[in-house]
Amino acid sequence: MDQNLYSAEGLAGVVFLGLLAATVAGALIAVNAKRLVRSVAGLSLCFTGVAGLYYFLNSPFVALMELLIYVGAVCVAIIFAVMLAEPRAEEKVGKSSGLGSLFGVIAGGLVFIGLATVSTKSHWSIAKTKINTGSVTELGSSLMTSYSMVFELISVVLLVAIIGALVLALPGRDKE
Repeated sequence: MDQNLYSAEGLAGVVFLGLLAATVAGALIAVNAKRLVRSVAGLSLCFTGVAGLYYFLNSPFVALMELLIYVGAVCVAIIFAVMLAEPRAEEKVGKSSGLGSLFGVIAGGLVFIGLATVSTKSHWSIAKTKINTGSVTELGSSLMTSYSMVFELISVVLLVAIIGALVLALPGRDKE
């Protein structure tokens, strides 16, 4: 089968790669940024890419919850905590020995090799799912049956983010 960029399959591949690139770029920005606000911006880009991947995988409810909870609430709570936290001078961090980085690279490589092996050796069958019409009744029914664990886990993550924001903002700013 000849697939080109102008076919539906080719365009779907381009969209998938774009979402994947946004997710990886956001994760790299979140990890490597020197300022916390830029790190949160990278985190929100990564979460937006993950939401797009969920939507691409035909799970629009989880994609919407990803946008509402993680991008809308968790990132805003972190920015709120940063704005209320005590400003400090830049702290000098000493150089590490590099042994921790070596262990991190080895552990990441082992996880990558394990996931690549499992994904190439496994038989992936296509699920025969029914596409819903999107009515409020079907949304409520699926929220309370098949998506109930996802909904509860998202609420726990939101609670942890709010508690973390309060802990960071507890000292407050000087009243000068």
